[in-house]
Amino acid sequence: MTTNKPTAKRMITTLICIGTLLGALIGFNLYKAHMIRKFMAHNAVPAATVTSAVVSYQTWQPQLAAVGSLRAVRGVDVTTEVAGLVREIAFKSGEEVKAGQVLVRLNDRSDRAQLASLRAAADLSQTVYNRDTAQYDIQAIARAQVDADAADLRSKRAQVEQQAALVEKKTIRAPFAGRVGITTVNPGQYVNPGDAIVTLQAIDPIYVDFHLPQQELGQLQVGQSVAVNTSAFVSRGFVGKIRAINPRLDSTTRNVEVEAALDNRERKLLPGMYASVKVDVGHEQRYLTLPQTAITYNPYGATVFVIKPGEHKDARGKTMPVAQQIFVTPGPTRGDQVAILKGLDEGALVVTSGQLKLKSGTPLVIDNRVLPADSPAPTPQEQ
Repeated sequence: MTTNKPTAKRMITTLICIGTLLGALIGFNLYKAHMIRKFMAHNAVPAATVTSAVVSYQTWQPQLAAVGSLRAVRGVDVTTEVAGLVREIAFKSGEEVKAGQVLVRLNDRSDRAQLASLRAAADLSQTVYNRDTAQYDIQAIARAQVDADAADLRSKRAQVEQQAALVEKKTIRAPFAGRVGITTVNPGQYVNPGDAIVTLQAIDPIYVDFHLPQQELGQLQVGQSVAVNTSAFVSRGFVGKIRAINPRLDSTTRNVEVEAALDNRERKLLPGMYASVKVDVGHEQRYLTLPQTAITYNPYGATVFVIKPGEHKDARGKTMPVAQQIFVTPGPTRGDQVAILKGLDEGALVVTSGQLKLKSGTPLVIDNRVLPADSPAPTPQEQ
């Protein structure tokens, strides 16, 4: 018995030391875990401020979009066929003129004098022809003389008509009704054939020419409605109908040219303007829509951040929502909106701005005081 007491004491001492060591190790690990949780709590992902929108259905009219150019129904640069000195400008720049209205008169005094001389010669030829015809009836002269008189009379009359046409060309008239532009020609100025005097444009109605790819040709037909917007009148649209479709495609671009006529009774649209054209095609369709800013595009596809209930609490103890990234299939666009074909259900709450700082699980603060554009027909805003 006396020999075993030291051994028992050593064993007890050893067990106590081992227990103390184990307790210290467990305590250290518990303290370490507590400090890690405390550190993580103080270094949690900060909340991100975003805007949001509810996914909802909208009815869209399918449209084909293009950029076109406005063109007058009739438009020419009025010029002269003959040279001459301008005697009179019979119009005011910018006014409406009628077909046949006199625009410019050139100096034609010498031409009229020549016309009077030729008419006198023609009258004399007529008198000679009548006298010789009477002489021929009584067999006083030969038939050849009457034929020569008739030929001379026709020649004199042709010269009169030629000179009368020349005199008429000295009076320049509007070939059709329309609006004249600004002229820089003044009385006393000498003009040559081909010199532009003033532009004349018939602008009611007015045409818009635009091009569409060949794959959209099957959706086009004469009589379809078109909506036209221009940067000159950002708050107003113009409507018209397709008037003609070119039967030949451009072999370089494979585009087809389309012509539409627009009502322009107010004379607001002018030839040469460029315009945004949209053609209504097919039947109306219902789409789930979102602002285009809600979509994030990357090499793996298109994604959105859906707002879900979370466990994080703000300083007031209120539970904060979190972001969850999901893939979607976007469809056609209209203005600032995009259709969602797959991936979302109606009523889902989606982040519309601020996605760059998000990842799945990021707590969110929703602030919708300033929302991104979400208009189906946006217009440029003047700065």
